[in-house]
Amino acid sequence: MIASLPRPLWLRICTVLYALAFFAFLFLPLVIVAVFAFNDAPYPAPPWRGFTLDWFTGSAESTRRGLFSDRAMLGSIWTSMVVASWVTLLSVLVGTANAFLIERTQFRGKQALSLLMLAPLVIPGVILGISILAFASRIANLADDLWGLELEFLRPGLPLVVLGQFSYIVSIATLTITARLKRFDVTLEEAAYNLGASRFAVLWTITLPYLKPALIGSAAISFLMSFENFNTTLMLVGSDAPLTVMMYGRMREGATPVLNVVSLLLMLASAVLALTLLRGSTANQTKG
Repeated sequence: MIASLPRPLWLRICTVLYALAFFAFLFLPLVIVAVFAFNDAPYPAPPWRGFTLDWFTGSAESTRRGLFSDRAMLGSIWTSMVVASWVTLLSVLVGTANAFLIERTQFRGKQALSLLMLAPLVIPGVILGISILAFASRIANLADDLWGLELEFLRPGLPLVVLGQFSYIVSIATLTITARLKRFDVTLEEAAYNLGASRFAVLWTITLPYLKPALIGSAAISFLMSFENFNTTLMLVGSDAPLTVMMYGRMREGATPVLNVVSLLLMLASAVLALTLLRGSTANQTKG
């Protein structure tokens, strides 16, 4: 149907109902979680018992310990931020190198390598975590048996969590940066070389500024994917539990609205990050 032609009444009604149902499916659970973070009841679900801020500010000595007094939960948030920061840094650096390797270098087996790079994206996170744990533990045991070396970073713990998350998030960062690099006009670099610029100067002043939106976007995606990861993290975590593992343990023990508070704050942080990136993208397009 041509978009400019008038649509029958039944079709317009169905379109509106579909849109309402779709957005309700997406956002209604999030709204419920946000609202019941303020529920004056010891459970994180309906019915509504009144408004309270206890689940935010309740003291550690009270029966309603709030998030800001929950050292274990705050510690898990910090742990997730540390892990996500390392994963983001490694993914962007290696993803950028991979993008240049794929786009600027010709070698035998290039297509096979590009396809193989996508394999971690289709492997279930649990399988990926178990495989990395088994491989790393085998190497650690072998080093201990042969040379008496105790490679702690290959045992369950945060270094192994970073390695496990990096193993598939780097593929997403590579694809994001490669897509941007494909559209780069190499004649800009050639002109700079003809004017006497060094390779480093060209990279720093021409190529990387062009890749900046992709670098920022891949960093944001990498950070969020690492922060919310559960399946791979659960298989590799040690004594320092990131947020997702901590929340899973709390749910098994008996959930409280503190989990809703954490979810609400994460939703707000994600919204601020998304709006910031959107504003930056709009500003770059306006300048362009």
